[in-house]
Amino acid sequence: MSEDSQLSFALPSVSRKKITAAFDGGRISSDGGVALLAQAERRLGIADKLAAAIDDPRDPDLISHTIQDMIRARIFAIACGYEDANDLATLRQDPAFKLACGRLPDTEGDLCSQPTMSRLENMPTKSEMRALLGVLVDLYCESYPAQPKAVTFDIDDTVDVTYGKQQLSFFNAYEDEYCFKPIHVYDTARDRPVLVLLRPGQTPSGREVRAVLYLLIKRVRARWPETIITIRGDSHYGRPEAMDWCEKNGVNYVFGIAGNAALDAKVDRVAVALAASHASLLARKGDEAGKVRGYCQFRHAAQSWDKERRIVARIEASSRGVDARYVATNIVRRSPGDIYAKLYCARGQMENLIKLHKTQLKSDRTSCISPLANQMRLILHTAAYWLMLTVREAIPKSHALARAEFNTIRLRLLKIGARFVETAARVRIAYAAACPDAALFTAIARAFAPALNPAPA
Repeated sequence: MSEDSQLSFALPSVSRKKITAAFDGGRISSDGGVALLAQAERRLGIADKLAAAIDDPRDPDLISHTIQDMIRARIFAIACGYEDANDLATLRQDPAFKLACGRLPDTEGDLCSQPTMSRLENMPTKSEMRALLGVLVDLYCESYPAQPKAVTFDIDDTVDVTYGKQQLSFFNAYEDEYCFKPIHVYDTARDRPVLVLLRPGQTPSGREVRAVLYLLIKRVRARWPETIITIRGDSHYGRPEAMDWCEKNGVNYVFGIAGNAALDAKVDRVAVALAASHASLLARKGDEAGKVRGYCQFRHAAQSWDKERRIVARIEASSRGVDARYVATNIVRRSPGDIYAKLYCARGQMENLIKLHKTQLKSDRTSCISPLANQMRLILHTAAYWLMLTVREAIPKSHALARAEFNTIRLRLLKIGARFVETAARVRIAYAAACPDAALFTAIARAFAPALNPAPA
């Protein structure tokens, strides 16, 4: 009673009536939309698949929270904006989260606490972590109804600043921070995560890139032996070891290549012609003159390469001078302009996907000492990404939220007030009558329903 009185407060009066408030409304949740995440999780089966890769060392007779239950609670919380496990100290009693995890809001026990969740993060062994990463790749493959003809994987790393003596934390001079640089791999065309791998805060070596590609492609090829696979990456990934491996294993690649004097000399004739074209355009249009762009290709072998490879160059002349950018590729049947402008430049969308993962789902909360525990956190955040993506894909394509960012999805569809009333026969959820997106929420719930209630055989 004293605790309730401490949480009461007054608000400005309205129409001469006194306004008082307190956090004593009973079984009300501010995250009523977690029910949609629960339906998405059941459709994907992601908690069961991840849990199957972990050997639970606990005594089965003494378990109150299964690994599946703990994973569900954690990924639902992450998706709803509670990125820290200590939020479960109160969320474990939230009726919406309890119901989403398969527990009745009043008559069944609370969800797991923060210490229990921390033990889960530190539970997987190194071999189990490899299996968990394999589950993510399998989940991606299962998102296609059939083996696709071709897919393109974008690979890149992002800075994850560390705050303490975490293992794998390195000082990165470019970032001017101690950090991790986890590798992200996405199917950018469909916004799907394929792999998120924790690694030290330094530029990956050629051997490391080759090892990541080997393990990833091996797992994908086990399911899709006939699919044409293309790898895209910037100059950090355009390593001779990676290109050699792709060429020997039938994988297409388009990698950025850092410019140098040798490359610039091979495009000098085209660059001079474009500069002259821009000068002529500038004389005719003045300040309205834009850029003049052209493409060319040639064969080149860097000192660290054992053979010549196809190089595509994009040369651009503007008022700032001439700028040349280069990519190396083993694709032979596409024009230089097509390779650079349509294929390579499309990888820019990956930055937006990393933002969804890292910024909007807060996957940079990797503050554990153990790298295995931090990798487990990345896996849980990737699972939450899949839930948000699945909810978004259930939105009709004509709706304004069909391409919304996760923050917007969370605000409009998950952060919905709801009262939970459990009786002997049922649980009734009463959502806010003034919810602006009530019709969309209902449509999504109905779209998920067939997966939850399949017709009898």
